[in-house]
Amino acid sequence: MPGRSPSARKTEGRKSAQRGKSAETFSRFKLKELKRTVKRDLKCLLNSTGKVQEFFLRTPCTSLVMRLYAVGDGHGNAAVLSVAWIGFRTKKDAVAFERVEQVQDNGDVTPLGGALLGLAGFRFTGHHYHARPRGRTMVIGEADTATGRFDAEELDALAEVVAYFPKP
Repeated sequence: MPGRSPSARKTEGRKSAQRGKSAETFSRFKLKELKRTVKRDLKCLLNSTGKVQEFFLRTPCTSLVMRLYAVGDGHGNAAVLSVAWIGFRTKKDAVAFERVEQVQDNGDVTPLGGALLGLAGFRFTGHHYHARPRGRTMVIGEADTATGRFDAEELDALAEVVAYFPKP
């Protein structure tokens, strides 16, 4: 899609993501899905850090499902994308969680490690992040470069778009 602005790719990618079409979603960014993995029934308290973990001590989650994608452009540039669906008893709890989680350096729901995709040593920086409420669920998307180069705007757009995938 030569000439497409990052904003247009993000809008089109979000529509594809909402329909659960990962290949179509990533093609909007001229990327292909290389690998993916999903983990269900994880424990929020054990998979979180800092003030986010403290929040879960007071307000336990009801579910945690995480998916990890590796995507690439075929020219040596690859990114890792994480999506977490965190369920709560009430919508109010989900909103309260968002207020804690969105503050940089407050901790995190720890994304799945890149080793699950064969990318030992990969770590998310937390700089390319998007959270969105979906009823009693908070959905968090993160993106970071694994190899090569991606600009910050594209990583931010990818983090936002993956947050629109339906829960597996």
